[in-house]
Amino acid sequence: MADSEDFQKIVLKTNFIPSKVIETIYTGGKIQITSDEKYLITSLGEDVNVIDLETNDVVHQLEGNADTVSCFCVRPDNKGLVSAHRSLLLKYWDLETGLIVRSWKAHEAPVIAMDFDPTSTLVATGSADSTIKIWDVEKGYCTHNFRGHSGVISALKFHFMPDKLELYSGSDDCQIRIWDLRKKMCVAALDTHVSVIRGLDVTKDGKYLISGARDKIVSITDLSNYKPVRSFPVFETVEAIGIVDEKYIPLDKRTKDGVYFYTGGEKGIIRIWNFSNGQCIRTQKEGENGTNNQINDIMYCKNSDQIVAVTSDQNILFYNINNFNRTRQIIGYNDEIIGLTTLGENEQYLAVASNSEQVRIYNLDNLDSDILLGHESIVICIDRSYDGKWLVTGSKDSNVFLWDIDMEKPHNERYKLLAECVGHTEAISAVALSRKRNQFILTGSQDRTIKCWDITKLKKNGEEVTRLTSVYTLTAHEKDINSIDVAPNDKLFASGSQDKTAKIWSTADGSLLSTLRGHRRGIWCVKFSPVDQVLATSSSDKTIKIWSLIDSSCLKTFEGHTNSVLQVSFLTSGMQLISSGSDGLVKLWTIKTNSCENTFDNHDDKVWALVPKKDEKYVITGGADSKINIWEDYTKQEIEEKQKANEELILKEQDLSNFIMKKDYKNAIILSMELDQPYRLMKLFSEVLYQKKDPDSVLGLEAVDDVIFNLSNEQLEKLLLYVRDWNTNSKHSTIAQTVLNAILGYYDQETLLKLPKLNEILDSLLPYTERHYKHSEQLMIDSNIIDYTLHSMDLLSSLDLDTNN
Repeated sequence: MADSEDFQKIVLKTNFIPSKVIETIYTGGKIQITSDEKYLITSLGEDVNVIDLETNDVVHQLEGNADTVSCFCVRPDNKGLVSAHRSLLLKYWDLETGLIVRSWKAHEAPVIAMDFDPTSTLVATGSADSTIKIWDVEKGYCTHNFRGHSGVISALKFHFMPDKLELYSGSDDCQIRIWDLRKKMCVAALDTHVSVIRGLDVTKDGKYLISGARDKIVSITDLSNYKPVRSFPVFETVEAIGIVDEKYIPLDKRTKDGVYFYTGGEKGIIRIWNFSNGQCIRTQKEGENGTNNQINDIMYCKNSDQIVAVTSDQNILFYNINNFNRTRQIIGYNDEIIGLTTLGENEQYLAVASNSEQVRIYNLDNLDSDILLGHESIVICIDRSYDGKWLVTGSKDSNVFLWDIDMEKPHNERYKLLAECVGHTEAISAVALSRKRNQFILTGSQDRTIKCWDITKLKKNGEEVTRLTSVYTLTAHEKDINSIDVAPNDKLFASGSQDKTAKIWSTADGSLLSTLRGHRRGIWCVKFSPVDQVLATSSSDKTIKIWSLIDSSCLKTFEGHTNSVLQVSFLTSGMQLISSGSDGLVKLWTIKTNSCENTFDNHDDKVWALVPKKDEKYVITGGADSKINIWEDYTKQEIEEKQKANEELILKEQDLSNFIMKKDYKNAIILSMELDQPYRLMKLFSEVLYQKKDPDSVLGLEAVDDVIFNLSNEQLEKLLLYVRDWNTNSKHSTIAQTVLNAILGYYDQETLLKLPKLNEILDSLLPYTERHYKHSEQLMIDSNIIDYTLHSMDLLSSLDLDTNN
């Protein structure tokens, strides 16, 4: 019973750790999925990321060391990867270990295109210097060097058949060239396009070469005689093209000797074509991919029957090739994170406003994502309903949208636009939904007004989007409104503005109840306590204040951030605060003591967004560094670890006492060092030296000598630091010098020089050691004077005796 009572006690939080981080994995350029469809390989500036497709975790980050990646290609057997860099180096990596095997210079200009042969032996590289080279990656030498193009090499494709070893290349000189690897020469040059060649592929039987270019033309070439068979328009610039197996084509649309292929390009739509009759067999609806952006690349995953599109806004979209239903989405790059809120009954999903017109929605379990489109400009603010089933978004387009969210439905049915709030004349800067039940929406704008919108009569199952009219409009502040929050009982709401004030309003009629003045700069965030009649505000003046709702007085002020405090929220039943600022820090505060409990640093720029989950086990933050941190409450584990450490300490203290009682000096000294008890250690050395059981031992006992002579570098440095401290006191200098003598007598210079703090130790040891030796010399002189005096006295005594006699 006592245990259950203790469990129910409210424990103040002390620590959060980043359990999961959503960050940029792709910034443009090449993307590839391994042939076993286990890993997604993406370029990220100067690095290459190897991502597990099952967990979305980064398995390896192949670091380019400030050397930007221009292209890469994965071996078909998935054992290695070759990357090309702006320094003109090619680097061969082992995918199992993530380590570089070798690097070499390839061309006189950056490599733009690359392809591996089916045997994983050769890699072809096409460069901006118009040359193509083929390399044996295992042995590290060039096997072929082809010249003939007059422009940048834009596409490469190997094709090996029993009777043919050929490489096909496309360039921005609009030519396609066919190279025979056995003859080491160009066997054909095709002028079938009038723009940059963007894609090449070969049919499974090796009969035809298909090519796509930015001239909006697809061409097919007979490889038996290297003559064009047919060309036809696809009405968009082609950025990706590839052959599709016949099994994905409906029976009624198949033709004899049909060649089926996909295209993707400027319209952002995937299409599948039959080349024999020029018919488009399957096409996506415009905007069906969740974006309106150009497709830069397409990958065909045969094992999982998927086709993967890479869009110009760095989104990676997975579709079922049979019906083009989207099965998955990976967001490669989030811009500046400016708003966050959780969704779903269990808060399993996260809605993100990221400096674009898109709202990104993440599954927090596996980091799969969706994109919500509707706004015409950047979404600035978002909020959720009390049950997590409705989402409200405000944008720079002056519109506010209310969405119904049902994540159990298929991708294309999950998000439904219920209503739109039209009336503000400038960008929407703050939104808030009622807290107890879905009654109203409050919106604040850069037009300095606040509007209230009634949603009680909203029909969830209606087909049409309801256009709401405002219940009332308030001219609220003199400058931009940054934040609105609704009280837990829905009777009050608060607003914070750049005019340095926060105001409390009645939700019933919008009447002003009080104005809170005290901040020296604009207010970024206002938050009601979940249990007390207080309001927290955060400001550009680097402070957080807590205000009484009863008399509008400032109760407490928290100082600690080094820049503007952008977000604040209550935790632990209103007894703590968590805040984020422009300094990139997240801080945890205890209200009663007015102290900062802890500071968390895992952002590199302003932290614009902060949202705790209802159970407060996780706090989620997003910043201008495009990073989302999911912080896990580590307080319970920390308390358990401290208790465990204390228990272990008590046991070790008891063991130490037992060793001392048994006069087991060896184990006592080892344990004293482990427990970091320098005074007790000094006493042990003193006792051993005083007893001097082994006359030949440096320290008085050979077992103790063995301990000193078998120290690790870390332990040796620790002991030398103890010796340095003992040496500062003349009473303990004998012990210090004896231990130092033992160390210097046994360890060589090389070992000692490896110690990081050796210079610091020597600088402290030398002056005190010199002082001790001077003191010893003086004592020797004094003792000689005494001996001389006594000897002289003896002589005088003997002379007196002789005289008397």
